[in-house]
Amino acid sequence: MSINDNNPPQHIPVLLEDTLQLLKPQTGQSYLDLTAGYGGHATKVLEQTGNYSESVLVDRDEYAISQLSSLSDKGVTLLHTDFLSAAQQLTTEHKTFDMILVDLGVSSPQLDKSERGFSFTHSGPLDMRMDRRQEASAQTLVNESSKQYLTKIIHEFGEESYKIAESIASAIIAARPLETTDQLASVIAENFHGRGKIHPATRTFQAIRIAVNDELGQVERMLPLLPKLLNKGGRVVVISFHSLEDRLVKTYLKDQASAGFESELSILTKKPIAGNLNDVHNPRSRSAKLRAAVKI
Repeated sequence: MSINDNNPPQHIPVLLEDTLQLLKPQTGQSYLDLTAGYGGHATKVLEQTGNYSESVLVDRDEYAISQLSSLSDKGVTLLHTDFLSAAQQLTTEHKTFDMILVDLGVSSPQLDKSERGFSFTHSGPLDMRMDRRQEASAQTLVNESSKQYLTKIIHEFGEESYKIAESIASAIIAARPLETTDQLASVIAENFHGRGKIHPATRTFQAIRIAVNDELGQVERMLPLLPKLLNKGGRVVVISFHSLEDRLVKTYLKDQASAGFESELSILTKKPIAGNLNDVHNPRSRSAKLRAAVKI
């Protein structure tokens, strides 16, 4: 499916009702959305607060930013940057908010636009950059990385066994140069010796995307900034979509909860709220996990 400016993306916000229940938006409260996407969560939150002028929406995807213009017209500040850079900037400016949302998923429109190169189900260039102002793309990584590095990211970020990761890395190097998503997917499928119900390229594509966008590094460095960005009694919701992200969030919140007098956050979700496994309208939400906390 190709998406263009004449056909606005259809994006269903994940765990919307749970997010609203945990953020508890009240009239006049300020809101920071560090991964605003196409505004699905933000629109509902801001309808309840009415406080557009003290709210900030962030995204590093230029198309997403363009789709948020209606909220900008109402007074919302838009930041076209990644969530770590935004959190660092806002911390430096001593900005604080009553609510923060971080939805770490790649949006459906990004995945579905073949020219963005995120998906092996659509033939397109090997890109995968969430911010296309960034120089290094998936094509750069695939064609210039060493076998050792490719094996490492496929094993660690794709969570493939080391043996399978090494086999895929060797096949990629032997097939270079690779320019399109379907070329890469074919190489992986032809040299995949594991078992499973998912497409053989799924985990390797995930690994390359994570590496290209430094997703885990960004999450790890962003989390400690959240308490600094919250007002006392302010709430934060983080939605993750794979175990590596969720582990970082879980560990950070657990460390906060056990820090005694130095704790800045109190956990609101004893167990993560999971996405709906039976959601036929938004299948990508099935892997979602939501965790929330409040500023002490």
